[in-house]
Amino acid sequence: MWLLNSSIGKKLIMSISGLFLILFLVFHLCMNIAAVFSEEAYNMICAFLGSNWYAVAGTLVLAAGFIVHIVYAIFLTLENRKARGNDRYAVNVRPKNVEWSSQNMFVLGLIVLGFLVLHFSQFWYKMMFAELTGHHEVELGGQMVGTTMGAEFIKYYFSQLWIVIAYLAWYTALWFHLTHGFWSALQTIGWNNTIWMNRWKVISDIFATVVCLGFAFVTIFFYLKSLCGSACC
Repeated sequence: MWLLNSSIGKKLIMSISGLFLILFLVFHLCMNIAAVFSEEAYNMICAFLGSNWYAVAGTLVLAAGFIVHIVYAIFLTLENRKARGNDRYAVNVRPKNVEWSSQNMFVLGLIVLGFLVLHFSQFWYKMMFAELTGHHEVELGGQMVGTTMGAEFIKYYFSQLWIVIAYLAWYTALWFHLTHGFWSALQTIGWNNTIWMNRWKVISDIFATVVCLGFAFVTIFFYLKSLCGSACC
């Protein structure tokens, strides 16, 4: 089947899965922004999602999207390395008009993936997974916290400077990955005429900037809030 065996088919699958993950990023950002304006509203969202069947199903679909995207990225990277042969050991100068991010998409993807593991261990593992295993409270900073009290998790982790710096570095890598990945995915699915290609590149830059600045804003907001809380104490 050409969709699974050809390079074009593999790139199409990787692009579609990438666009699906982008939609999740937008949803996740909207959730995080809600926490800035109302911690109670954020906790209500966490309780609504919780370990309900639709949340679990959504998590499985999301996990499948990540796996497909990563696996096909590996396939295409290996194929490209094989096609280049000994040329990959030569010293290459980045061609004019070729983005740095486009030449480092796989490395950027690995960085994003690595921090996702950290993120899941801090939030998903102690929230939804804990609920699924029958635990409604977990230890957090020396005290027991309900698994649906998402705002408490955000306040705890984003009060630690090293975590804040790590997340900001993650958002930077994500920005580079998105600026190329978004328009490249659209190009792969056929939206690549001369006029719209340049427009999609601009839209990709704007979209990546808004998303990553949004996540950074939430992170910095809660860190500064923790400093204000400490000063008041």
